[in-house]
Amino acid sequence: MVTTISKAKSIGLVLSGGGIRGMAHIGLLKAMQERELEAKTVAGSSVGALVGALYANGNSIEDMLQFFKDTPLFQYNFFALNKPGFIDTERYYKIFKGYFPKDSFECLEKPLFVVATDLLKGEEKVFTKGKLIKPLLASAALTPVFSPVEIDRTLYADGGVMNNFPKEYIDGKADFIIGSNVSIAGEIQKKDLKNSLQLAGRVTGLMIYASSHQKLQECDLFIEPKELEKIGVLDKKGIQKAFSIGYDHGCRTMDKQLKKELI
Repeated sequence: MVTTISKAKSIGLVLSGGGIRGMAHIGLLKAMQERELEAKTVAGSSVGALVGALYANGNSIEDMLQFFKDTPLFQYNFFALNKPGFIDTERYYKIFKGYFPKDSFECLEKPLFVVATDLLKGEEKVFTKGKLIKPLLASAALTPVFSPVEIDRTLYADGGVMNNFPKEYIDGKADFIIGSNVSIAGEIQKKDLKNSLQLAGRVTGLMIYASSHQKLQECDLFIEPKELEKIGVLDKKGIQKAFSIGYDHGCRTMDKQLKKELI
């Protein structure tokens, strides 16, 4: 693997899960675009899979942001009935169909690896061919908020549960890997651990962060903006702020790398 982005023949991109914080991925993509850097292969989990799919589909930065602004998170007629989860994930199918009318991995402009969690077998599943929308919905089905998605008689949910930073699917397919991790688990206060739900969320967050952070360090270039901690995972008001944070970090990180390569 080469260590210079300017000499790389192929760039791989890995995008983590992290809800609304994933708008930072789009900011990174804008920074890459301005420096004429384009990934040839993409892997993502949860919101990273959604952003990765839009990127692999050739959507503009503006279209990507609009997709998340237009997609309702909590809408009364989306509430699940007779399904586990509060929101019926499959109600989003028509919205996704508007952005991915051909509903096919093969119709994307770039190879895409989407990770979801097989709830029945208790293992991760990577989707990379065939129907596109249902795997995307499954990968982003954050439990327990969103209901699992049924694909071939199996229930799938949030890819971040088993693999929040699926770098291994890019290894060997690119000679320079760029990673973006938005699942941050920094220091908190005692007041933030007052009940069992907060405790469970903290422990889960730490486990996901530990596995993601280790693989992130193996990338040739990466961003992991700590400022994203202040943005709620499901807070749509944070879309623009998360995007700006990702863009700023992407610009600084790539400019530093490119400057180092010139020395």
